[in-house]
Amino acid sequence: VQLQASGGGLVQAGGSLRLSCAASRRTFSTYIMGWFRQAPGKEREFVARINWSGGSTYCADSVKGRFTISRDNAKNTVFLQMNSLKPEDTAVYYCASGTSWRATTKEEYDYWGQGTLVTVSS
Repeated sequence: VQLQASGGGLVQAGGSLRLSCAASRRTFSTYIMGWFRQAPGKEREFVARINWSGGSTYCADSVKGRFTISRDNAKNTVFLQMNSLKPEDTAVYYCASGTSWRATTKEEYDYWGQGTLVTVSS
């Protein structure tokens, strides 16, 4: 599975961005999809995940109520809508795919995209 993340950029605090992650494989709909982020000097951390059908999602407490994960299986794409952005959301954002339903650690994901940089200015 090849994953291509896009949509990052520079935004002011309080603004919004929508990240996309396109997958190459036809069996995309069978994978759990997740978003992680890594700020400079910090560990890669879990942001959100979505199940195969898109009917169940889970977000980290730090982004709950501000970020929404969704997917379009017909287009092999997963999205991360980010609203009310804060400077502490600045990081490289990575999409990943896996098969473990409750996966929230990077070790539980098998394939990774290249990352897209999100910078939130204060």
